[in-house]
Amino acid sequence: MKKTLREVAKDRIIILDGAMGTMIQQYGLEEEDFRGYRYRKTPGMMKGNNDMLNITRPDVISDIHRKYLEAGADIITTNTFSSQRISQADYHLEDSARTMALEGARLARKAADEFSTEERPRFVVGSVGPTNKTCSMSPDVSNPAARDLDYMTLYTDYVEQIEALEEGGADAILIETVFDTLNAKAAIDATMEVGRRTGKDLPIMLSITVSDLAGRTLSGQTLDAVLASVSSYPIFSIGLNCSFGADQMKPFLKQLAHRAPYYISAYPNAGLPNSLGAYDETPESMAPQIQEFIDEGLVNIIGGCCGTTEKFIAKYVPIAEGKKPHVPQPKPQTMWLSGLELLDVTPDVRFVNVGERCNVAGSRKFLRLIKEKSYDEAVSIARKQVADGALVIDVNMDDGLLDAREEMRTFLNIIASEPDIAKVPVMIDSSKWDVITAGLQCMQGKCIVNSISLKEGEEVFLSHARDVMRYGAAVVVMCFDEIGQATTYERRIEIAGRAYKLLTEKVGMNPLDIIFDPNVLAIATGMEEHDNYAVDFIRAVEWIKTNLPGAHVSGGVSNLSFSFRGNNYIREAMHSVFLYHAIGKGMDFGIVNPATKVTYDEIPADQLEIIEDVVLNRKKDASERLVELADEIKQKQEALKNGMATGTGATQAAAEPEWRKADVATRLATALQKGIADYMEEDIKEALAVYPKAVDIIEGPLMDGMNKVGELFGCGKMFLPQVVKTARTMKKAVAILQPYIEADKKEGGSLSGKVLMATVKGDVHDIGKNIVDVVMSCNNYEMIDLGVMVPAEQILKKAIEEKVDMVGLSGLITPSLEEMVNVATEFEHAGLQIPIMVGGATTSEMHVALKIAPIYSGIVVWVKDAAQNPMIAQRLMNPEERLVFEAELKERYAKLREEYAAHQQKLSSLDEARKNKLELF
Repeated sequence: MKKTLREVAKDRIIILDGAMGTMIQQYGLEEEDFRGYRYRKTPGMMKGNNDMLNITRPDVISDIHRKYLEAGADIITTNTFSSQRISQADYHLEDSARTMALEGARLARKAADEFSTEERPRFVVGSVGPTNKTCSMSPDVSNPAARDLDYMTLYTDYVEQIEALEEGGADAILIETVFDTLNAKAAIDATMEVGRRTGKDLPIMLSITVSDLAGRTLSGQTLDAVLASVSSYPIFSIGLNCSFGADQMKPFLKQLAHRAPYYISAYPNAGLPNSLGAYDETPESMAPQIQEFIDEGLVNIIGGCCGTTEKFIAKYVPIAEGKKPHVPQPKPQTMWLSGLELLDVTPDVRFVNVGERCNVAGSRKFLRLIKEKSYDEAVSIARKQVADGALVIDVNMDDGLLDAREEMRTFLNIIASEPDIAKVPVMIDSSKWDVITAGLQCMQGKCIVNSISLKEGEEVFLSHARDVMRYGAAVVVMCFDEIGQATTYERRIEIAGRAYKLLTEKVGMNPLDIIFDPNVLAIATGMEEHDNYAVDFIRAVEWIKTNLPGAHVSGGVSNLSFSFRGNNYIREAMHSVFLYHAIGKGMDFGIVNPATKVTYDEIPADQLEIIEDVVLNRKKDASERLVELADEIKQKQEALKNGMATGTGATQAAAEPEWRKADVATRLATALQKGIADYMEEDIKEALAVYPKAVDIIEGPLMDGMNKVGELFGCGKMFLPQVVKTARTMKKAVAILQPYIEADKKEGGSLSGKVLMATVKGDVHDIGKNIVDVVMSCNNYEMIDLGVMVPAEQILKKAIEEKVDMVGLSGLITPSLEEMVNVATEFEHAGLQIPIMVGGATTSEMHVALKIAPIYSGIVVWVKDAAQNPMIAQRLMNPEERLVFEAELKERYAKLREEYAAHQQKLSSLDEARKNKLELF
């Protein structure tokens, strides 16, 4: 029996055909060839509409298929790239689109069957292009909400095309030249629908087109974001085509191969087009480049795009023969979400802060702006949420006087044109299912649906869950059922357990895409039955994380303090205490105000005790004591407004806070820790009179503040949005100091050296790198800053171009460690010996000793903080001192490796540990 495409892919590298358009051009066809008799009277020019040749010149298309099959192609693609109504509308041939697709598939099927054998089966994949329109971008620069095309129109036309391709004999569907992931999602949706209707397994192949050297699609997504967008779908293969030749494509192909849990395809152009639009690469020059893809284990499927012919394919066949195909990466063990960029919810993230202010039900200002159609100002609220540290934006348009569906569409389309907002995922929030689906049909990224529940029964719940999967989203599941809202621990876990079973077993949802909301309810209301709500929520969090593997937990945190409306300090303090304990038990999402000012660590001890008594329900009179505290604070604030008091403790809103009485160094460090920039200018002016140089202020009190922030973040007493606030405060401080730093530099004389800095690929954090940049500049080093998310190839290229003396790599999150190893590997392959300085929150000397130093023959130095960089750089720039330093490092790293190995030997295996367990019974 002939093997299927899925079976063949496991065994060997598969050869795809080359370009169709390039081959058609060789036949010298004229207008009459395209029209044939059937379309002799159709208005407009037909030449160039290659898909109609399936009807008017089937002999040409069949001949091209046979040439590729004779050259050794395992897969031929149908000549149906534009065989849908949207593209054919340009030729007034919408009603012929289905026939083009059907005949295109039949021609390819017939040719493939002629060459197919038991030992060497040949396959047909139905080519589905992106159309000439996009669902994610506006055609009108003055109206960002406008769209030429909507999701359901595209989906309907794709269903018609893909049904015809399946009927004509396609073995799989190739959704290619993807420049807008929302268009691709519509094609995936259509393919899955056709599969359901026909009962046929249609493997889904995706091929992305990168539009620039930054590695983004035309609609702005990174490749990692694209992977997140399609992570809920049953993808067979993903890869790259068009835009680039093999050499330019390679770094992006490596990126896909290192992350994607699918087979990898690549069919590049024959180089980049020259000034005449032709392609200069030949089969002989391309083959070695394709061989690199194969030898490095990057691909499972190879072929050609623009400019390639059967002669190219013939060269690829022998170099793939007997070679080991790429092994797909394991499925991700963390939740992937995306806007224009990936949000990988790793343990490093700890808590995903969902911005709450773009909600007409929760923000009067936002509601007013939407009602007034003041979209620019409404967008500024979303922008501020992201700037304040929101990792996800919640959008809700549920109001009786609004057309919620239309407003959701409009607002999501507008923010899609704002890269600083669109980079983060969106939580589409509504109690109306048609509003949620309308929102999902606007988003190319992987969104979160808020929410579904069992309150209308299992049938509706399952239907909504299948819609969530259809649009490739994650979902919040509220702990409601047919009886009502869960308010006790027992009811919360009962509903969560039931919903989890339905979603994972009946719908097939990935547990990582499930976020339970066990209902944050108001406490300290004066009703005793409410007193344990927070405790029961926290207990439910722990149960969910223990018993429902992969699932996440969220909640609307502001509900907790509803009884204290009007007293923001008490509310924020309650939220901080609640989050501290809930996050400790596994709560990893929350709808909160990212601009919150009160952190757990800074709540005075006497107040903390009262608030924890309330949140944890430790004492009977806790609520009364909290009410008294709230009244006391309110009275002091009112007194301050009337000029009757100076204020202390928590009455900081209207008076100069207590920490302002400290010396200038302590004030600067504290301001940084709290993320308060209000006094920065006056404090820095005072500090300039105390410290000899401006850089001393950075290396002293400001670094002290940053180190304290790192310490609090590490032990869970600060969360990422608060860290982002401190980073902004630091940037303001550096900006104030910059003129003084520049003046100091002019006095310093000649350059000390040239340093290249970058935050590695996958990491968007830059505050540490920016501090190093300033400190090194102050020591007369020329600094070249490549920014954040920088691929290894760009770092390598720039280091060589600029002939730098050393390279600094920065990263805050754990995946950055692996990427630093990747950078060092690329440097080693290039034969470089440039010293590399490594720094950032997750880096360590042990990691450098174990993972980086052994694979790089140059010097690698771990730098604990920015203040150390100039001293290390000075040693590296002195030829004699450099040799001494290198020997010291080698000795130090060898000792660390020995210590690590000795420690590992002391650890028992799991089986040995079980044998040695303490027998108590």
